[in-house]
Amino acid sequence: MNRRQRRAFMVLMWTVGFCLIGYIGGRPLYWHLNESLSTVSSCAPCHCDCSLEPLLSLPDDCMKQDPEEGEGSERRFTELLSQEVRQKEAIAEEKQRIADTTLLEAKKLASQYQKEADKCNSGMETCEEARERAEAALVNQMKETALWELRARQRGWKESAFKISRAHF
Repeated sequence: MNRRQRRAFMVLMWTVGFCLIGYIGGRPLYWHLNESLSTVSSCAPCHCDCSLEPLLSLPDDCMKQDPEEGEGSERRFTELLSQEVRQKEAIAEEKQRIADTTLLEAKKLASQYQKEADKCNSGMETCEEARERAEAALVNQMKETALWELRARQRGWKESAFKISRAHF
């Protein structure tokens, strides 16, 4: 690198360094200055330990300073909470209605599938009974055929003669 390039590189590094320092230290400094400049408020600072208080309650000292504003803000707060509760109840009722509808549809489908399964089982039983009857009839037919063949052989029937005569047809 020549001298000019080194100088440009150093200027760039110093600029990046200042930007990083401003980015890291600037935000906390901004908020600190913003808090110190905006210390003007409508009520005096409360001197109470709020860490022991629940999240939704306000310290009593601030409410006592201006009773009208305390009642009004308490009323607004109560109205907002009741409105939020009503909205959540409406949402819960809607979700319950949807769940009930879905459950009813699922029961209908399950009943329909059960009916189809019963029909299928009934058909299978009928087919199985028919197969068993056909099998029994086949066994009886084979026994009868064997009996007739035995009688024919006893009377002199020969299979080769039958095959020759059948070939002429």
